[in-house]
Amino acid sequence: MRGEGRRIFCSMSEELKTLLVQVITSWQVIGITVALLLFLSMVFYITDYDPSAKMHNIPRPKPPAPKKEKKAAAPEPDAEEDMDDLESA
Repeated sequence: MRGEGRRIFCSMSEELKTLLVQVITSWQVIGITVALLLFLSMVFYITDYDPSAKMHNIPRPKPPAPKKEKKAAAPEPDAEEDMDDLESA
């Protein structure tokens, strides 16, 4: 029994292999595959297309800003002068 089952599987395998080769190499399957690949590449091209991302819109690094010098702190008025101003008024 084991031998008979094995022979049936092998013969089905050969028939299946022949059938698959004929189907894969048929012009209809090759044509549909090529058309599908072209369609998908067009769809992905359209979805990735971004008109705002052109070469002239690439952000460029900004030049370093010139360093601002710190202003010298104005001398604080003495407390005595403030008192003199208040007394004279």
